[in-house]
Amino acid sequence: MTMRDTDRALVQAATAVSKLRCRSPRHTVASAARTADGRVFTGVNVHHVTGGSCAELIVIGTAATQGVTELETIVTVTDRGREVAAPCDPCRQVLRDHFPSLRVIVGELDALRVVEIGDLPG
Repeated sequence: MTMRDTDRALVQAATAVSKLRCRSPRHTVASAARTADGRVFTGVNVHHVTGGSCAELIVIGTAATQGVTELETIVTVTDRGREVAAPCDPCRQVLRDHFPSLRVIVGELDALRVVEIGDLPG
């Protein structure tokens, strides 16, 4: 799928949150998701020695608190915005189960692309 301007803006949103909030070992990954009507929700992971929550799951919960039941596109950034990462296997499953037509932005920063969640391995 082709990257849209709104997709690039979503990467910028996740990168901005990553640079601002991912400054400790507790928060190292940021995600941003967009709804079909253009609302954007962001979140960071919560790391703890007993486990934690991935940024994608935090975004889902944040959107749910605002009554959102459908997300259109999601992106996850790491290393304070220097890399785009695909969701981990457990998050892929959650995202597929809740949003089967979700678009996911993946790839190298200079060659980002959009794929459907069902096309990601895992």
